[in-house]
Amino acid sequence: MSASHAALPTKERILGAAEELFARHGFEGASLRQLTAAAGVNLAAVNYHFGSKDRLIEEVFRRRLDQLNSRRMAALQKVAGEPDTTIEQVLAAFIVPALELSHDGNGSLFMRVLARAFAEHDDTLRKFLSDNYGHVMRQFTAEFARLLPHLSKEELYWRVDLVTGALTHAMSGFGMIQRKSDVTEHVHREQTAQHLIRFAAAGLKSP
Repeated sequence: MSASHAALPTKERILGAAEELFARHGFEGASLRQLTAAAGVNLAAVNYHFGSKDRLIEEVFRRRLDQLNSRRMAALQKVAGEPDTTIEQVLAAFIVPALELSHDGNGSLFMRVLARAFAEHDDTLRKFLSDNYGHVMRQFTAEFARLLPHLSKEELYWRVDLVTGALTHAMSGFGMIQRKSDVTEHVHREQTAQHLIRFAAAGLKSP
């Protein structure tokens, strides 16, 4: 464990170690013994701060998603319901905060954790995510529906789901387009957002 890591509060060390282990080994594969070793704490500290492994998993998600969705909702509220709002503006409110997260510290690591939540078919975790964060997606979908009245509900859901998948792929950093050595992280993130917004807008607005 590095000196900078050791200087973090105990709860943050546990969350950081859990995020890395869940990304690497999955929720079932990561053991509490591995976690305590990686975080440099004992089991009593994990129980004190979280109570159980399930609660720890939930807190790993809350740490990232609370901030992400707060930024998304703040951006959406600036344009939602306005007569001159464009699809591109709503997409920017949805996409830009997520890309900022993915380029912020271990944000890309968290994206692998998020992917695990769906790949491992954990119904309890899915319910937690739906109950706590589903309202954000519903508000974005409602605004898309307002701007795309020609789409049926089913067709809109298909398209929004595919946009979300494209965003998740862009956030993971595993795509063909990698940042060039002479391009800053900020510029690369802006380029990714511009291309993704144009791509998603074309798909959503298609007849």
